[in-house]
Amino acid sequence: MWTFNVLIFDKKILQKKIIVVCLIAIGLSACSSTDEIDKTLPADLEEINQQFEPKVLWEESFGSGADDSFSRIAPVIAYDKLFTSSREGDVAAIDPNTGNEIWSTDLSDVGDKNGFFDFFDRNESAFISGGPVAGINKIFLGSENGKIYALNAETGQLDWQSTIKGEVLSAPAIDSGVLVVNSSSGVMKAFNASTGEELWKIDQDTPALTLRGISAPSISSGGVFIGTPDGNLSVYILENGQQGWSSAIGEPSGSTEFERVIDVDSSPVVFGDKVYTISSRGNLVAIELRTGQVAWKRKYSSHTDLLVGSNNIYLTDVKGHVYAVDRLNGTEKWSQLALTNRDVTGPVEIDKYIVVGDFEGYMHWLDRETGEIVSRHQVDSSGLHVTPSVLDGIIYSQARNGDMQAIKTP
Repeated sequence: MWTFNVLIFDKKILQKKIIVVCLIAIGLSACSSTDEIDKTLPADLEEINQQFEPKVLWEESFGSGADDSFSRIAPVIAYDKLFTSSREGDVAAIDPNTGNEIWSTDLSDVGDKNGFFDFFDRNESAFISGGPVAGINKIFLGSENGKIYALNAETGQLDWQSTIKGEVLSAPAIDSGVLVVNSSSGVMKAFNASTGEELWKIDQDTPALTLRGISAPSISSGGVFIGTPDGNLSVYILENGQQGWSSAIGEPSGSTEFERVIDVDSSPVVFGDKVYTISSRGNLVAIELRTGQVAWKRKYSSHTDLLVGSNNIYLTDVKGHVYAVDRLNGTEKWSQLALTNRDVTGPVEIDKYIVVGDFEGYMHWLDRETGEIVSRHQVDSSGLHVTPSVLDGIIYSQARNGDMQAIKTP
């Protein structure tokens, strides 16, 4: 499925050029053969040997979800609660066992709105686009307006808010009382998670043309690991923001600016003595944690997060294909190509299965050892756009329209 809001343009001239290129491309595809057009269409779902029926424990609707906008807001589980948000700013804490709402907060109606003219804007969308993430008994979210919100996890009360230049399009990260937020402008800030005080800030180089999406930071071993729009994985010291090593992940190729986009939008995964990440057009890479040296790299491209287990890496590539790759040497173990162009989410692991969602709201259970699709269940036809959340063997999946299900795998 095509997404037309995937680009960020920083220069007017470049914007005009790309618009012309897009119009030409659309015209050419309209004149091309049916076979060529079909290569870009979502694959039809084929019948499968349904080995079990997933059980829906509860189903509720919370806010309006992400609608048709670009958003990576996804449910998060912490403090015996399930936290979720809509793009408009409706944040809720939910009992994960029953689906009952514990508290709710409207971020479009809180904060610094105290002027006369602000009264008329009280019901405008908060444009939540990153998070939620939990830590120190708070819930943190970011918005397309560059706002960062910290809510009390027990009550939903706004504890503090701050700002950052650019859009917050991915979840912040928290560790050791420090909240790190990345933005589309290349700015990354660290805050005292308790008070909102700014601790340090860095400015990363941002190419003129990038995908609409940014890497969520990962914090481990006193370092902040982050993918960059220019195709690198970099590490910064959590305490002071000083940069450590940086390693190239993406490999630009092609004759046009669009073909040379190599953003690393996936959140890095630290596992053992390695860091694993992937470029939107380039490589899946294993990097030595301490030195930044590349241990191995393989040709895969993705903008969704990786799932790293004891022996395997599971990933969904830009075409919707799902793969299992040996974590130690990058050898491909299996591939599942039946979900081509279905805008497939990142994978989660449930017992013997790998589970992904797609643009029509279907969840697919794949055998972890073979990649065979063994079960299927539709959450909602509005579609699934983010990786589901898992707790104690229960999958919590939220559709674009805000409908959420708690699903048990037999």
